[in-house]
Amino acid sequence: MFGLALSTLRFRKGGFVATFVALFLGTAVVMACGGLMETGISTVIPPQRLAAAPIVVAGDQTYHLPPVYAGTEDEYHETAVLAERVRLDAGLAAAIERVPGVAKVVADVSFPASVPGDDGAPAVPGTQRGHDWSSAELAPYGLRDGRAPEREGEVVLDETIAARTGHQAGGSLPIAVPGGVRSFEVVGIASTGNPLAVESMFFATADAQRFAVAPGQVDAFGVLPAPGTDLTALRGLVDAQLQGRGAVTLVGDDRGLAEFAQAASDGELLIILAAVFGGLAIQVAMFVVASTLGLSVQQRRREMALLRAVGTTPGQLSRMITGEAMVIGVLATGLACIPGAFLGSWLFDRLTGFGVFQPVLKFHQSWLSAAGAIVVGLGSAWGAAFVAARFAAKARPVEAMRETAGPARWLTAFRLWCGVSSLVCGLVLAYLTITVMDGPLAASTAGPAVTLVATAVALFSPGLTKALVAVLHLPVRAVSGLSGYLATLNARARWLPMSGAVTPIMLATGLAVFMLYFQTTQTEAARQEYDQALVADAVVTSATGEISDELVGQVGGTPGVGTASAFVTSKGYNESPSDSSQDEDGVELHGVTAAAAAQTRQGDVVSGRLDALVGNTIALPADRAERLGSGVGDVITMRLGDGASVPLEIVAILRAQADFSTALMPASTLAPHTTAGVVTQLLVTAAPGTGTDQLSAALTAFAADKPGLTVADRSSLTEAYLAEEQANAWVNYLIVGLLLVYAAISVVNTLVMATAHRRREFGLQRLTGATRGQVLRMITVEALMVAAIGGLLGSLVAASMLVPFSAAVSDSWLPAGPLWIYPAVLGLAVLLTVVATLVPAWLTLRSQASAAVLAAE
Repeated sequence: MFGLALSTLRFRKGGFVATFVALFLGTAVVMACGGLMETGISTVIPPQRLAAAPIVVAGDQTYHLPPVYAGTEDEYHETAVLAERVRLDAGLAAAIERVPGVAKVVADVSFPASVPGDDGAPAVPGTQRGHDWSSAELAPYGLRDGRAPEREGEVVLDETIAARTGHQAGGSLPIAVPGGVRSFEVVGIASTGNPLAVESMFFATADAQRFAVAPGQVDAFGVLPAPGTDLTALRGLVDAQLQGRGAVTLVGDDRGLAEFAQAASDGELLIILAAVFGGLAIQVAMFVVASTLGLSVQQRRREMALLRAVGTTPGQLSRMITGEAMVIGVLATGLACIPGAFLGSWLFDRLTGFGVFQPVLKFHQSWLSAAGAIVVGLGSAWGAAFVAARFAAKARPVEAMRETAGPARWLTAFRLWCGVSSLVCGLVLAYLTITVMDGPLAASTAGPAVTLVATAVALFSPGLTKALVAVLHLPVRAVSGLSGYLATLNARARWLPMSGAVTPIMLATGLAVFMLYFQTTQTEAARQEYDQALVADAVVTSATGEISDELVGQVGGTPGVGTASAFVTSKGYNESPSDSSQDEDGVELHGVTAAAAAQTRQGDVVSGRLDALVGNTIALPADRAERLGSGVGDVITMRLGDGASVPLEIVAILRAQADFSTALMPASTLAPHTTAGVVTQLLVTAAPGTGTDQLSAALTAFAADKPGLTVADRSSLTEAYLAEEQANAWVNYLIVGLLLVYAAISVVNTLVMATAHRRREFGLQRLTGATRGQVLRMITVEALMVAAIGGLLGSLVAASMLVPFSAAVSDSWLPAGPLWIYPAVLGLAVLLTVVATLVPAWLTLRSQASAAVLAAE
């Protein structure tokens, strides 16, 4: 039967091309997602500023959470990446230099240093960190012009910053450094010969020591070995020397972790995203391939009936259909590997461009992604062919001949079982979303639920299409005259082939409406929760990287100011008592000023006092305190973002919030344990009777004679908080957009194939007196009916989870987001359907009617 399968493909070019396109595009998308997953698993971060050091010593950024189910055979623990930079004691340099084979140890120290913009505008991009000139050899940087900084007040710019600021050696440049904005003499321009992800400014050693936010500590050490030293052996000796000092030695691409410690967590996020959207891509591909191949087999009913009548066994017929699908599958999946490699790299570049991941990650895609995509593509082709052949193969010859008039049986036991199971599982997840899940957790059930509902609707699509055609035929006739009459007659006779066109439209509209409103609803819910928790009317930010207690007091005394509070954010982990429900995300920590917090957040206090937030103290949310079994007056141990283990006395218990739960600490206690090392923001509330505009004007006047201070409204903090949410939104928009383009192409693909197959039908209509215009108008009405049915079913699929998801994350059953999204999606679906139907119909009608009637089916 394989030879027969090859022969039939020669005369079924339309079905061949349609199935080929569906498999080709689906395999390419799946391969691209596989490349993203491989990149996340490997997490290759090539070194940049430390590339010239074969061995790098850095602080250990990993933290092993307390074990879960401790003492049992199910015991396990998770590993987290600490949120802040873990610095090392500068004295370790002497210990490393004593190791045999070490020629030189170079310390890398960084501190805030930025070029302020004009008139209080944000700092010039790329100028956030300064370094000691001695660390320039670790890149290695070389002087392109000028000389090295030798005295205080001198600076060397890298060539990117020099080009961006328009400065060359010999001029002066104002730079915001700890302590204020100062003028520095540009004495040189440095270059590595290759662009780096992060630009740098280099200062004299005296300045670097003065500006360091953590005196006596360094970010990392670059170890330069003596000539001829074995690196593997040297690394072992350095490890032994540093054992128990919280340091790790890094070689190869792992050295990049010393510069970009948080990029390691980006790899984990990339794995999750690739898995989620890869699974969605596989499901879409299976839907599309099954729909396309099923429609192709339906269009060959007469051929299948004749083969059964002349003695072809069910097994032979099934093998023929499967053989055709596998021939197309091998060709399509093999060729799809070429664009799949480029598509994965393109997707990764877009994600880094949107700020989802740091651009230091290296995209990696091996043959494993191609092999996995090919297996998925061939599996989809085989499964779709197997299902499509079941009906034709099981029919008896006489029944098969009768089926040529239009099959009436479509609901098999297998289809019924799969459809009901998918629908029940989807409804269970929807129920759990409403009753159990809160806030961000609702997303974990909403996504799988909508795909299960879409699966059920796709399986029941023939019956739903037949029922909706029956409902629509009277209204359509009433508004469209003769064209509608002919269209509804055709639709009632051809409901099964029509369902093959309805399914991809349902899938495209359902996914588009759900994913777009899912993201806008999630973003708006996060915005509302943060706004409710944020107590500030204005924000004062220092470009110099420090807001002192004296400045807090000065702002608090400004006319029109009610309260002024230092503000620091970080993350930590409950270490003792242990919280078994704690994950790698840890505890959100906010550093505040006690007096201001007591005035503005007293309503959130369940017990204790916020004005007691002084020294090593903390205010915990009630739900977390309950899990720890701790209350006011108890002492807990928390692992802060820089790895320090700090005992903290609980001085207050806060009302728990489902979606935005934070613990409060004194800003002066939390700030030294952050990467910046200092307070950089000040939250200000207006005094009673003072409007926000008046407050902003008063603060702007206060900051006018203080270089480096900028004033913004509370929306700037909200936008900063939502930056990660917006980055994730771009991920959804990009990946879903790609899948929707694939679904849209499949819609066009299916409709073109379905319309082109009706050449004989159009010829008969013209021979019986219908004009080309009448046939085209009939086809237009049919296309609108297909689009209406597909759009309606897609809307129901989207609503099945948008409603419970919205109820779970907000107080409304209706999703948040622009109203134009829904009509825009439906309008695009209608446009695609009409164009993809009319164009092939118009091309078909160009031939002579008599020739069309004699054409092969």
